[in-house]
Amino acid sequence: MCSEALYGGAAGGGKSEALLMAALMFMDASSYSAIIFRRTYADLALPGALIARSMEWLKPTHARWDAMNHIWHFPSGASLAFGYLEHENDKYRYQSAAFQFIGFDELTQFFESPYRYLFSRLRRLENTHIPLRMRSATNPGNIGHDWVKQRFMTEGLRYGRVFIPARLEDNPNLDRQKYAESLNELDPITRRQYLNGDWTARHGGSIFLREWFTITNEAPADCRKARYWDMAATKPEANKDPDYTVGALVGEKQGIYYIIDIRRIRAPPPQVEALIKQTAQLDGSGTRIYMEQEPGSSGIMQIDYYARQVLQGMSFWGIKTTGPKEERAVPVSSAAEAGNIRLVKGTWLNAFLDEFESFPQGMHDDIVDAVSGAVSQLRIVQPLKASTGPQIW
Repeated sequence: MCSEALYGGAAGGGKSEALLMAALMFMDASSYSAIIFRRTYADLALPGALIARSMEWLKPTHARWDAMNHIWHFPSGASLAFGYLEHENDKYRYQSAAFQFIGFDELTQFFESPYRYLFSRLRRLENTHIPLRMRSATNPGNIGHDWVKQRFMTEGLRYGRVFIPARLEDNPNLDRQKYAESLNELDPITRRQYLNGDWTARHGGSIFLREWFTITNEAPADCRKARYWDMAATKPEANKDPDYTVGALVGEKQGIYYIIDIRRIRAPPPQVEALIKQTAQLDGSGTRIYMEQEPGSSGIMQIDYYARQVLQGMSFWGIKTTGPKEERAVPVSSAAEAGNIRLVKGTWLNAFLDEFESFPQGMHDDIVDAVSGAVSQLRIVQPLKASTGPQIW
């Protein structure tokens, strides 16, 4: 039995019922404790939602409902609770709890941080044989689309995570024809997500199209290279998905730009510094390093610190940015539309394409900013002609 699984795709496939059934599997064991989360309590309490469905199933049994705490208690001593994680800090309400089953209904309505934190609450007593399970159900779309797709469809089985596609046909009790007719009233993208369970259907932005980017095995060995770091300073806050610090390595040869590597991290400054220093060493002395310089004295101090302490002796410059992000991304958009952007195969490709396709309406723009910065510097700094002596750029 796998520890982490997602049942996701089309609406109406019986995902919530499957989650509730999974949670009830070991209610005859005295040490068993399960919990199912929705984003808000209102979501839990809706007619036909999880609490109402549990009432329908469990009221005729000997289980006892604790309305104040939203918990079912079973004669064996087992329990099933219902919780919500509306704000970032809500996850800490469960820091002393222990569960053998944790379920997330409509996982794409959640940010990634609470989901990952709840793994710390997944534990059991020694010498017990109840499996530890993290189970989720969801449709494509919403604020968590990107990280859920990355976790289960891109990384998936490589990390022992199972993805089970959901289809309308999976729910024999549903009037599928009438439900499909209702879904036809949705916009085309949401309809593909809910009717077909299509994880590639996205509400795209207005600057980039996914099909503009060509994937290649490697960049030319003699291309000019620049690594540009977009230094996100966002801290986790309620209802916010923190930005990433992103370093984009871009090469250029004869007007073709090669996106060679994307490094991104959400971590305290010492870990960010360590990654930037290590990445510079791996990139080698032939790669120029640029970093976005924030306005004011704090930006000057940060660039000075990195020049003297972190990247000492390396080709490093701080860059002041001006103008809206959309304007800075236009040269990349133009190059991509003309077929002059190549993506070198890597594990970052899906995150790259998802962010570019949704820019500027997406949740994140850190990769776009870093790539735009690197391309801008490669366009500004041109190599000297061979007749002038050694190539300098």
